This record gives sequence, structure tokens and C-alpha cells, in this order.
Amino acid sequence: MKFAHLADTHLGYRQFGLIEREKDFYEVFEKVIDKIIEEKVDFVIHSGDLFETARPSPIALLTFQKGLLKLKGSGIPMYAIAGNHDIVIRNDSIPPQVIFKKLGLKVISPINTNYMHGDIFIAGLPFYPSSQVKNLKSKLAELSKKAANHEKSILVLHQGIDKYFGYNYELEIGDLPDNFNYYALGHIHNYVNDNFGKGKLVYPGSGEIWNIKELKDYHENGKGFVIVDMDNEKPLVKRVKIDIPREFIRRSLDYNDLESGISGIKETIKDFDKKPILDLDIHNIESDTNRVYEMINEELGDLSLMIRPTFHTVDEEDIDIVMDENDSLGPKEILKEQLKTYDDESISNLAVDLYELLSKDKVDESLDLINQYFDEYYRTEIEDEVIEIEEFEDEETPLEKPKKVQDNSKEVLE
Repeated sequence: MKFAHLADTHLGYRQFGLIEREKDFYEVFEKVIDKIIEEKVDFVIHSGDLFETARPSPIALLTFQKGLLKLKGSGIPMYAIAGNHDIVIRNDSIPPQVIFKKLGLKVISPINTNYMHGDIFIAGLPFYPSSQVKNLKSKLAELSKKAANHEKSILVLHQGIDKYFGYNYELEIGDLPDNFNYYALGHIHNYVNDNFGKGKLVYPGSGEIWNIKELKDYHENGKGFVIVDMDNEKPLVKRVKIDIPREFIRRSLDYNDLESGISGIKETIKDFDKKPILDLDIHNIESDTNRVYEMINEELGDLSLMIRPTFHTVDEEDIDIVMDENDSLGPKEILKEQLKTYDDESISNLAVDLYELLSKDKVDESLDLINQYFDEYYRTEIEDEVIEIEEFEDEETPLEKPKKVQDNSKEVLE
């Protein structure tokens, strides 16, 4: 029994506001579907962020529908969870994947957490923000108990794990149950293939370059998905690379040798089928950066879809302290560092989640998140206190109760 595992397809993503980039993501998805059918797998798992937003465009929905129907026509079912981009963090929210249930998509949700495919137990959960990690861990423990009854099992999640994700993770590696055979993860756009528990833990990565920071992994591992063979003691994982439609070219140029550097880029991209994205670092600039940009655009503009220059003046080059991109802290990391003084991880996680929502003007979702946090961490404690008070009052005579309440109220006011 073998299956295809993919994630983070982000259908509908219009990178840099360019319709050409949105079409690139659709093209890659179509290639992935065709390759999966060619591999003759038994089923497909999609580990979240199928779409870029929780309200996909008609074209994004249609692209997925065509792919799903292609799979269905080949007798290949798909199991899917919602990622953080697919869902609205609100009570009773429904991800767009649900639209396709009648077309055969098997949606894994908090209500319907597991399926059986032959003798393989497939279980999972949609994305949970870090402020709801207590609930997430509880549900993982429940799935672990169910998996114990099956010889072969797959856990499907869309979460960041500390070992692979850096600062903004939701789970530590030790939070994962260790009795599944395969961990079908999504959320990290780089390719990860690791041993865990009695099986394999894999992030297949995104299908396209969603962020410029993915270039290093792209050059090492490519973009694509994996084929997993479950007929062995430990699953066998095969990487399947998919050619992306458009290249990202990253170059570092010296202003003093700019003409030669531009000529080299021209020679590289002149025969490309599609215009590439150029990400350029220009160093040792002594003159006006606007004039430098005009020069670059004049020479390379017609050969590229977009030019993203970063200018470094001579004065900047004289600075001795250099901060590596990977070591720098963004607003969320700084916020988390500052909140460490409160020694309450749940509060820190809530603050980061609220930052992400409020920075996108999602006020209603922020209120829902606060209510969910209150229900999870404080509602039970308040109900317990009420029960204790009622039990205590039951021991008093009816005539004493009003006096007690009145006295307590006076003390509070004082």
C-alpha cells in the first residue's frame, strides 16, 4: 500500500500582487496531480494550506476541483486537513475543504478525526494556534490511544514543531505521540524527512516558492511531494520533485563591476521560457540608488517578471556588525522574548496569536480567540469555585445566606 503526501499548495496566492505568480501555483498543482496519478498510489494525504485564504477565489476552487475529479476518476481518494491559511480562527468556522466532501474529499476534522483505508488507520487534526495547545495535546493523546489498536497508522497535522520551526512553533517534539508509523506534517515549506517513534516524520514542503527564504532549500531539495510505501517495517519515503514554472534568481552584485554582473544575469536568463523573479543585492553604491535602479531596470526589466533590489551603500559596508537573516528577530519573536518574564507560556502564545490576527485587522476573530482561551483556561476553574460555594452554602441555614452574601459584598466594596 502506497500513498502520496503533499501540503502547502496555497492555491490562489498572488505573490507580489502578480497574476502570473498566481497562475504558477495553479500550474504546479496540476503537475502534482498528474504525477500522483502516474505513480499509481492508493490514496493521497494533503496536510493543510490547500488554499491561500479561507475564502478562496473561484479560480482557486475550480483548480482544486479539477484535480480532485482527476484523482477520483483514477480511483484515488484524498484525505485532507485544514491549515492555518485554510481556516478562520472562530468558533464553528468551516474550512473551504468541506465544499468538496460530496465530490469525495475525506475531510479530517475535530468532529471526524479518523478514517480507515484498508488496514491503515488515518487520524489527524486541523491547525491549532499556540494559544490552544492544551486542547491540541489532549486530542493528540486521544488519537494515540486509538492508534494503539492498529498495526499501521498515520497522523496528519499542520503544526510547527520546535525541532524544525524555530521560535513560532506550537508543539515541542516530545508532545507528539510516538506510536504512529508515519507523521504526515504540513506548515513548514522546506522539505523535512526524519525518523520519529517507530516510523517517519515528513514535511513534504510547499509546491511552489511561497517565500524568498525558501530558495536555499529549493536548490537543495527542490519542490514537490513524497510517495510513501507502507508495506515495510518502517515506511519508505521517496521524494518526487516537480519543476516550478518560473525561476527565482538571487545574485550579489558589486556597483563597481555592475555592468559585468548585469551581463552575467542576462546570459543566464535570456533563454528562459518564463520571465524569472530577480532578487538582487547591490553593494558599494556611492551614488543615488534611484539612478542605479533605473539602470538595472533598463537592462533587465524586459527579461524579468519582477526585480527586487536591495541596495547597500559604501557607508553601510563599513559597519562591522553583520546580522544574519536567520538570526534576526521579527516582531513575533521579540514579543515572545519580552513575555518570557511573565513565566506563562499560554499567555505568550495568546499574545502572538492575537498579534497575527490584529495585524491583519481580524478583530472579530481576535475576540473569538480570546473567548476560546477563556473557556479553555478559566471557565472550568470558575465553575469549580461556584460548585464549592454552593456546597458551602448548603451547609448554612436559609436565613443565614442573605446575610453572608451582603457581608461579602460590603467587604469587596471596601
